[in-house]
Parts: sequence; C-alpha cells; structure tokens
Amino acid sequence: MTTVTTPRLLTPAEAAERSGFSLDTLRYYERIGLLTSIDRATSGHRRFTDDDLSWLTVLRCLRDTGMPIADMRRYAELARDGGPDSLRDRIALLEQHDTAVTDRITLLEHQRSHLRAKIDHYRTALTAERD
Repeated sequence: MTTVTTPRLLTPAEAAERSGFSLDTLRYYERIGLLTSIDRATSGHRRFTDDDLSWLTVLRCLRDTGMPIADMRRYAELARDGGPDSLRDRIALLEQHDTAVTDRITLLEHQRSHLRAKIDHYRTALTAERD
C-alpha cells in the first residue's frame, strides 16, 4: 500500500518567514503577477506550497542581484509560457542580467579598492600624527 502525503500548505506569515520577503512584498508580487495561482483556503486566505517557496527563491535571487521589476515580470511571464521560444528568451534575459551583475561587481570592487586606499591613507596620517 502506498501512502500519499498531502503537501503542507503554509500561511502567508510562514511563507514570508521562510522566503525572507515581507507580507507586503508577497501581496505586491501577487498583485503585479510575479506570484500566480496561489492556493486559497475556504476562508479565502492565501496558502503557499513548496513550489511557491521555490519560485520565491528564484525571485529573491533576481531581486537581490538587482534585476528590475519589469524584467522580473517578463521572466515570470516566460516561465509560465514554457516552450522552446520561452527557454531561449529566458536564457537571453538571464544572460543579460548576469552581465549587469558582473558589471556591478566590477564597479563595487573598484569602489572597495578606493575605500581601502582611503582607510590606509587615514591610518598612515593618524600614525604620523602620533609620532
């Protein structure tokens, strides 16, 4: 006999805690179409699945790496679409974003180098002042 387990459904508060997004962000993402087909309890309250949490992990990565909301929405549309054209378009969108992330990292490394040089300058000045 096989046992069928019912997937655990999470409340919005649990989904917010597990995803790291605020409740307001989850509502906003649903309103703008980044989250779709969220289950509802008979009371009308949203219930999140493990698949929803996996999708939120993708959205967190995109957001935290600076992808604009418009591009996130485009990516979500393409992901829902499926099909070979969608795959090519998703690859192109992610490659474009990867380039932007690489450019941002390069800029941050340059700025960090500048900060460290300034710190070294002030430490040297402080040491000279004491001597």
